[in-house]
Amino acid sequence: MKVLLIGSGGREHALAWKLSQSPLCEQLICAPGNAGICEIADCVNIAADDIVGLVDFALSEAVNFVVVGPEVPLALGLVDKLLGNGVAVFGPSAQAAMLESSKAFTKDFCTRHNIPTAKYDVFTNLNDAKTYLGEMSAPYVIKADGLAAGKGVVIAGTKIEAETELGEFFSGKFGEAGACIVIEEFMSGHEISFFALADGKTVLPLCEAQDHKRAFDGDLGPNTGGMGAYSPVPGFDGPGFADTARIMDEILILTVRGMAAEGNPFTGVLFAGLMMTTTGPKLIEYNVRFGDPECQVLMRRMETDLLELMVLAAKGRLADAKTVQWHKNSVVNVVMAAQGYPGSYEKGEPIKGTDAADMMDGVKVFHAGTVRGDAGLLQSAGGRVLNITAQGKTIEQAVARAYAAIDDAIIWPGGFVRRDIAKQALTED
Repeated sequence: MKVLLIGSGGREHALAWKLSQSPLCEQLICAPGNAGICEIADCVNIAADDIVGLVDFALSEAVNFVVVGPEVPLALGLVDKLLGNGVAVFGPSAQAAMLESSKAFTKDFCTRHNIPTAKYDVFTNLNDAKTYLGEMSAPYVIKADGLAAGKGVVIAGTKIEAETELGEFFSGKFGEAGACIVIEEFMSGHEISFFALADGKTVLPLCEAQDHKRAFDGDLGPNTGGMGAYSPVPGFDGPGFADTARIMDEILILTVRGMAAEGNPFTGVLFAGLMMTTTGPKLIEYNVRFGDPECQVLMRRMETDLLELMVLAAKGRLADAKTVQWHKNSVVNVVMAAQGYPGSYEKGEPIKGTDAADMMDGVKVFHAGTVRGDAGLLQSAGGRVLNITAQGKTIEQAVARAYAAIDDAIIWPGGFVRRDIAKQALTED
């Protein structure tokens, strides 16, 4: 079949790499793609949020199946437009995508369907939000309701800091995404990312990963879209931590059942950000697509044909799928970002050594913000630019291989990485 993949980041490069391995995939096209994706797919210069352009292209090129990578086109209704024109697609409708595009919707949905989550309230004006702080205790969790590229969450340590942040939210810090905000209690425990596929009625569990959101070592600095990830997580499905069955029964299955009952059946990826508390897993938030940088480690661990699973989900036949098979090896992903990220940063800087890194044991480099400049020279073109993934028999080996590729192969003076990705796993393993 002819497959069209939407997106241009590291997640999409990992998806392209995995989809291209499927016997079902006769031709892979990506819109708009990046320098790495262009090596394994035919890239077309159509932006991921150009809904009309994407639909017109899918129809004119007789695309058989569309896979939507990022959240923005989902929220804008790309899936609805494609299905309305008879094009098969993997992803949720705009209404179902509200599980990510509106945190207020999700919190209220959890209340309606008895899904465990933090105590919260929703506000559209500064005075009411400040008053609610008096009912809470520090630290305070403040979230923009809408999409903010993974950066619309602030944890304030004091009431004064929280009030200052609220003022910035309502003054346009996150644009329209922050016109409505959610304030919720701070939950203690171990945060985890868990993924599953859904077809509107059936939920198929995938696996877990651990993300690193802060920009700098020691979980310091501003929130980012993610600076690294690893999978599996030591202790997962073990005593005293969490187990897949409980996450499925208490959160994911109730979500899919509830969405169907409310007339918005969910088809696609359910990415649950979870807090493993002393009383069990609680939902922090939902994303309705694969995480970035978690997708990169999942794709390197997955042995099952991803495209086959996506087609089954799109057809409402996920119950026919067999259990997903995973490599037992550990995989680590270290993000190389441009100096200044998540603030302002330079673009167009030359990068060398990605091919040499790919030749190292267990290493695969996924591109994110990259382009080919003059004479085919690889250049930076974004904030998060490269994803250096490495697989190993142990988490220690995977970590060592990833950082060896960064230090010994890749040449990019303008890039930086966190040096403590998977450090917690090294102490638990």
